[in-house]
Amino acid sequence: MRLTRHMLLLFVLMLSAGTMAQEIETTNQVNRPQRPQGQRPPGNGGRPGRDGRMPGGPGSRSANITYAGATELTAGATESGRTYQSDRPDESALLISTKEAVNITQPMIGKTGNSNGGDNCSFYGVNAALLAKGGGTTTIKGGKITSNGTGANGVFSYGGNGGRNGGQGDGTTVIIEDTEITTTGDGSGGLMTTGGGVMKARNLKVNTSGRSSAPIRTDRGGGKVTVEGGSYTSNGLGSPVIYSTADITVSDAMLTSNLSEGVCIEGKNSITLNNCHMTVSNTRRNGLAQFLDAIMVYQSFSGDADSGNSHFTMNGGSLTNRYGHLFHVTNTNAIITLNGVELKNEDPDKVLLSVCADGWRGAGNRATLHVSRQQLEGTILVGSDSELTMTLSDGSSFKGSISGNITNAAGNSVSTETGTVNVTLGDGCTWTLMADTYITSLKGDVSCIKSGGYRLFVGGKEMEVPR
Repeated sequence: MRLTRHMLLLFVLMLSAGTMAQEIETTNQVNRPQRPQGQRPPGNGGRPGRDGRMPGGPGSRSANITYAGATELTAGATESGRTYQSDRPDESALLISTKEAVNITQPMIGKTGNSNGGDNCSFYGVNAALLAKGGGTTTIKGGKITSNGTGANGVFSYGGNGGRNGGQGDGTTVIIEDTEITTTGDGSGGLMTTGGGVMKARNLKVNTSGRSSAPIRTDRGGGKVTVEGGSYTSNGLGSPVIYSTADITVSDAMLTSNLSEGVCIEGKNSITLNNCHMTVSNTRRNGLAQFLDAIMVYQSFSGDADSGNSHFTMNGGSLTNRYGHLFHVTNTNAIITLNGVELKNEDPDKVLLSVCADGWRGAGNRATLHVSRQQLEGTILVGSDSELTMTLSDGSSFKGSISGNITNAAGNSVSTETGTVNVTLGDGCTWTLMADTYITSLKGDVSCIKSGGYRLFVGGKEMEVPR
């Protein structure tokens, strides 16, 4: 059969249309990051900061994100004293999507209505009271923001990187100051930053009550968060004051957790606290967690955070722990730095730090503890399959012991032998033993160690330690 020129032209057009349709479909889909190495836990990954009951657990993606706002700003604007309200599911009260600057003064923003969007709420900002995206800078001064619904975050900065951990954001920045934020539903953080977004907060009052609703919260794709002043209080299960899958710095703030951890850092991310005062009452375990603790550093392998060094740094201020371990490290490599922090551990077991297996698998349990001008007191627990490197400097002191005899909060034995422990005592630093202790290596002046009648074994050999 002969093909005429007309038939050939029609055939070429049909092929081109099919190719274009395929390109559009591919472009509209959110890029899926490669799954991290390691064994992934079942279900939602058992993350302390995520509500396992919400659909669309970590690792699931939605190819088509549909945004809606009762009020939508798609160009630069300046507004003052307005009220923004939404009671519809999956709709923001105020949706800002522009590369241009938006300035909002003394707003009253209210959001009700549950969402079943799962990750679309946590990763991309669907159903948030206020959502900013598109690459512009939104500045909010004063006012009140409230939400009462599942998946209804208070203020959301989405940086547009499609949830690629470590990926560059599009420049979306939220600057917010002197504002009161209250959320009551599950999966409803106060300040939420994802996708490479930027959040800059100053002198806020943030209260959250729902499950998995950290007042300062990040999720897949990370970003950069800076907070100065204000008070931040969480009251829900699995709702630490700060949940980090990003780089977060908080200064001169009051931080309170009434049911959960004070801080959770997941994977290759960081939290720095400068002159903050944190009080933690973690009384209920959540997800796969087998311990109660104030500061938790871990990796869930849910895909929401890359693997690598996890950093927690605290300079000045105070940390008060009501229940459980003061610090807990599992399934990651944590670097903890303390500089002149007032530590108060009111738990009767006085566990300063535990490094051991927990409910997650796929990586080792390793911690590096650097302290400067710091007083440490309590027991350090290092499981048989775990490692600790501890360095005291600038006149720091440690009054306590190191052990590998570990029982979790469920009453199950985790370890009976001490793992690898390397201790360095800098000039002018002291260590007073409170029990027999076994470590792998010791650097420093042994005369700076006081036995208190207990024994110190280094590399299997008992050291002569002055009383």
